Amino acid sequence: MIIIKGKVVVISGPSGVGKSTIVKCIMDTIDAKYSVSTTTRQPRKGEVNGVDYFFVTEKEFKRKEKNGEFLETNLYEGNYYGSSKEAVYNMINAGTNVLFEVDVNGAYNIKKIFPDALLIYIAPPSIEELRQRLIDRATEPIERINERMEITNEELKRIDFYDYVIVNVELDKAIEETKKLILKKI
Repeated sequence: MIIIKGKVVVISGPSGVGKSTIVKCIMDTIDAKYSVSTTTRQPRKGEVNGVDYFFVTEKEFKRKEKNGEFLETNLYEGNYYGSSKEAVYNMINAGTNVLFEVDVNGAYNIKKIFPDALLIYIAPPSIEELRQRLIDRATEPIERINERMEITNEELKRIDFYDYVIVNVELDKAIEETKKLILKKI
């Protein structure tokens, strides 16, 4: 008996680059399910538990991690993130394509497990523009934005690991480019 397995797509990029918006815009037009990550960070305005993330305490996250419930985990800006092993394998084994939105470390870990995964990095037109987007978003103090910029500079040194890099100059174009790449894969 042959089991048709789903494909894995990973989208990464720095905070404020538009990756969540891109993912939300393409999910209705591609044949894939979103892998909802578990995190210890606090929800942002408008985020829904179970839709955007599964929000848990650090104690609960550590318990799940100890029990081997995560496919991959990562510590990012003081918060833990993880992808549910059971949920991901159930989708893939059912032939469902799975879309992850994770940072560079998460993408690296997923590629180790799924070597044929498609990795797409959404990059800002410039560091200055990204900084301004974060300031305009007005969700974090300037110190936090500065920390994010340092992380972004480190991430940008590792983007050669990705199959494709899309520079988000115009959101509509970035959405279309991302969708085309994914449709080629799945």
